[in-house]
Amino acid sequence: MRADSQTGGGRSGVLSGLRVIEVSSFVAAPLGGMTLAQLGADVIRIDPLGGAADTQRWPLTKSGVSLYWAGLNKGKRSVTVDMRSEEGRRLITDLVAACPAGTGVVLTNAVGRDWLSASALAQFCPDLIHVQVEGRSDGSPAVDYTVNAEVGFPMVTGPAGHADPVNHVLPAWDIACGLYAALGVSAAARRRELTGEGDQVRVALADVALAMAGNLGFLAEAQINNVQRQRIGNYLYGGFARDFICADGGRLMVVALTSRHWRDLLLMTDMVGPVTALEISLGVDFSVEDDRFEYREVLAGLFQRWFAARSVDDVCTALSGTSLVWSRYRTFGQAVRHLQSPDGANPIVSVVDQPGVGAYLAPGSPLRFSSTVSTAEPAPTLGEHTELVLAQELGLSRQRIAELLANGAISGAARG
Repeated sequence: MRADSQTGGGRSGVLSGLRVIEVSSFVAAPLGGMTLAQLGADVIRIDPLGGAADTQRWPLTKSGVSLYWAGLNKGKRSVTVDMRSEEGRRLITDLVAACPAGTGVVLTNAVGRDWLSASALAQFCPDLIHVQVEGRSDGSPAVDYTVNAEVGFPMVTGPAGHADPVNHVLPAWDIACGLYAALGVSAAARRRELTGEGDQVRVALADVALAMAGNLGFLAEAQINNVQRQRIGNYLYGGFARDFICADGGRLMVVALTSRHWRDLLLMTDMVGPVTALEISLGVDFSVEDDRFEYREVLAGLFQRWFAARSVDDVCTALSGTSLVWSRYRTFGQAVRHLQSPDGANPIVSVVDQPGVGAYLAPGSPLRFSSTVSTAEPAPTLGEHTELVLAQELGLSRQRIAELLANGAISGAARG
């Protein structure tokens, strides 16, 4: 990727000059593309006529506009073509071929399309970086919920004593896989700068989940220690942290990771004496995380009496004077109201005017560089840039674009 190369998107950022042709759906691949767009790449998302399932995926506004689409496609350009027709597929190939030397990337999770494969497209763009997001490394399908189930996390998620598996609401493996895909593009682009060669990158959702289960010690614990980890609710495994309920029903998560945290928790709750007596009677040392975890329920019971005697506001005031790590529990609605308050304003969040949705808070990239500033951009409407991209990047005339519209090879943005 040449530092002085320019894309039709005219974008700035650390990945400016990179052109990404994205053919994707679900979470991982679109997130990978949006991450690259937020870092300055010109991302052209290509959808079939009428849009893929993403365009109507929940949550929807009352008028039926997908907030999911708006959230995962910020800063991209949108092109719609008939991928079933030879002419439509040729337009996509032409867009790949039109990428200036050292800039071309294809990011996709589409399967069974030989014309979209790395080997097929490399004929037209020799230094192409092709990133394929897969369910499993053998090419078979998988989604976050099935991958999560087979690795083991649902069996340790949820309250103690719960018998059934609990799938968490966060698509953790989709998110991690999308970020791995963006990292793969960045790494391959760096290699291309040095060698002039393209690359083929594959990342499987199941492999990401498996890697993290291993990296975090879950698999080794089962193999080496022969331990079947149990559900522990909102406690912290191997340390002391828990949620506490206040007199007015407010709820907080309080985490004591270090010896200083533990000391501050004892002082704040006036529990130095009782906890010291408990240590002596049990023959343990609660300055050690292992002992705090083993006797977590007894300790939590002592602390809960202090929290239950105070309002959540009073507890927050007390906590703010300590080294403890803590937070109130919030609903999504409460989180929005907090962001709108002077105390809760976050520099990565700004108001965007999203077509079909209106003005709302949206995040830019969590990565903050001293060299560039990333602010949130609205997502395109489906097919919004079809005619512009074909004119700018392929040099097609108005007459030729009109012919493509007339014969159904492409569609533009919905009118009215």
